[in-house]
Amino acid sequence: MSDKRLRTIAVNQAGYSSGGDKLALFSGDNPRYHIIDIASENVVFTGQTGAYIEDKPSGCRVRSGDFSALTSPGKYRIEGAEGEQSAAFVIADKPYQELQQGLLKAFYYYRCGVELDGEYAGAWGHKACHLAEGTVIGQPGLSLDSSGGWHDAGDYGKYSGPGAKAVADLLLAWELYPAAFAGVHTLPESDGSLPDVLLECTVELDWLFKMQESGSGGVYHKLTTAHFPGLDVMPEEDTAELYFSPVSAAATGDFAGVMAMAARIYKPFDEAYAARCLEAARAAWSWLTAHPHVPGFTNPRGITTGEYGDKVDSDERFWAAAELFRTTGDEQFHSAALELAKLPFSKYSFGWGDMGGYGTLAYLLIGEAGTEPSLYAELREGLLAEADRLLRQSHDDGYRISLLEQDYIWGSNMLVMNHAMLLLAAEHFSGEQEYAACALDHLHYLLGRNVLGISYVSGFGEHAVMHPHHRPSVGDHVVEPVPGLVVGGPDRGLHDEYVKEHLRRKPAAQCYADHEDSYSTNEVTIYWNSPALFVTARFNC
Repeated sequence: MSDKRLRTIAVNQAGYSSGGDKLALFSGDNPRYHIIDIASENVVFTGQTGAYIEDKPSGCRVRSGDFSALTSPGKYRIEGAEGEQSAAFVIADKPYQELQQGLLKAFYYYRCGVELDGEYAGAWGHKACHLAEGTVIGQPGLSLDSSGGWHDAGDYGKYSGPGAKAVADLLLAWELYPAAFAGVHTLPESDGSLPDVLLECTVELDWLFKMQESGSGGVYHKLTTAHFPGLDVMPEEDTAELYFSPVSAAATGDFAGVMAMAARIYKPFDEAYAARCLEAARAAWSWLTAHPHVPGFTNPRGITTGEYGDKVDSDERFWAAAELFRTTGDEQFHSAALELAKLPFSKYSFGWGDMGGYGTLAYLLIGEAGTEPSLYAELREGLLAEADRLLRQSHDDGYRISLLEQDYIWGSNMLVMNHAMLLLAAEHFSGEQEYAACALDHLHYLLGRNVLGISYVSGFGEHAVMHPHHRPSVGDHVVEPVPGLVVGGPDRGLHDEYVKEHLRRKPAAQCYADHEDSYSTNEVTIYWNSPALFVTARFNC
């Protein structure tokens, strides 16, 4: 191949489990390869690839090489018959523990309003930022405390809906895979009683409390400056005026859902905090019932930061109702969930704009005995049918993931990880291991087993992303980017000027640039990290 960006041997650069299946993917023509133990330089395995798959999204013929028989812990590299090499990788009993810790630690680096320093921040610290009060748009003279929470992405905005999605993923990871979080102490607040993942979630939950409008229960859609700061501006240097954008139904529904979830999960650790979460969720629900028909959010005049517009709020309302029913057992929420489930929205999506999947999980996790049997059966069958569709698509894909050519959109890596979440949900409700195996293939893709041979997680892998569109990583003048950040990945729409200039006519899966100017392929967000953490936790149990 003439494209120097491509790596003809692609592996998961974080590694493989000693006792699990191990596949490398090859886009070269010679089928023979061998594996070298890096410590000894000895050849420890020889193999031959299978038949190729004509993979349209990547533009390559892809072959797989199975080296599952190699089980000895160590660090390895694959070499092809013509001298081509893979990135290094490890084989270990639990190869993803550091990855999981890094994905969680990333949320610490996203923290707003506090100084990050010392042993916890390392080279990537910064001073306290965004401590000024914010002005409430449409309410002259009203200013509110805006501090805390997580920066949403490569900029410094904070958004209620995306924040709720990220927290929900982390809380679900704890709820379904608690063993993966045992004994992990990576935060300044770690005390051995409240797990780190729950400690970190309180950072965002405490900020979300501030986004609830006093008196009404509605939730402000976002908190940002009027415009994005320059790409090299550090958080503490971003001192432009802050604005609370108006209440939206989508933000209020997401808030109610995640607060109801938090009320249940924190109750064994802190009953007072759990009660506060539930009170806030009920107040948000009251706003929703009082405002059944609300226009979708659009940016107020003069605000040009990320809109996160959402014209359909029935999915967020469904999540809120299902989560409140699961937490309280109150029949009013069950009745509301039954009615909302009749509406035409996706029941199996986990994107910030399509939150119906969280309502489905909340309802199914109650169990058949505590729910309406026909809806339970409908949601379970629909979830498994969607998972089966993803299985079929992954089987036909050269890189063994469920994205079709048209799915390589802005934030395609969120789809990759959200699909993996759905597959793991299908495993949970069916017990079928093929769903988990397919989800693991999606994690392999994220960590380097893709056509570009790049790990889309900063700091993890020999050929990991180095130049994310992330203001602290640009402005701190540290060579290495902030570690543990998941970037957006290939975007066939070429939505920024850099990729328009450099990637025209590339196949969909190659429409990615590791460059700080490529905000449409190389930006980072909390809600791309969160599903990756969920998936990684499953394979650390």
